[in-house]
Amino acid sequence: MLKTGSLAPDFDAETTAGGQFHLAAERGHIVVIYFFPRAFTPACTVETQGFRDNYAEIKSLGAEVVGISTDPLARQCRFAEKHQVRFPMIGDPDRTIARSYGVLWPLVPLAKRVTFVVDPFGIIRGVFHHEFQVSKLLDEVVTFARDLASRNRSD
Repeated sequence: MLKTGSLAPDFDAETTAGGQFHLAAERGHIVVIYFFPRAFTPACTVETQGFRDNYAEIKSLGAEVVGISTDPLARQCRFAEKHQVRFPMIGDPDRTIARSYGVLWPLVPLAKRVTFVVDPFGIIRGVFHHEFQVSKLLDEVVTFARDLASRNRSD
């Protein structure tokens, strides 16, 4: 798994909204990238709803959120639509993105529940890994993004 201080691997993928998400195009903004195992499972649903419910605050910090799982894009689209997700979500069925971030389980072809907070220069500044404490993960990520945005404004 990538560590803080690492350059976030670039990726370009189709989103649930039908557009492309290119991480390099987000330079100048904080990006919260959350990996989750599988759409429609209980913990992944709670996690995604949490990011959805906090999306306005995260956007107000000048940040973007993107959710990624190893599901096919069509499944991600159904998941995003059902839960009214307004941020980009990406299906990574070939596991290319998950592999580049080092978040695949060794014996199961699913992503771990890991969130990376990437600064405006493309450097990973926060890594959060909580498989079962989904609400704790979300609270930590939002607090960290708020602090990072505050530091970036004062620099």
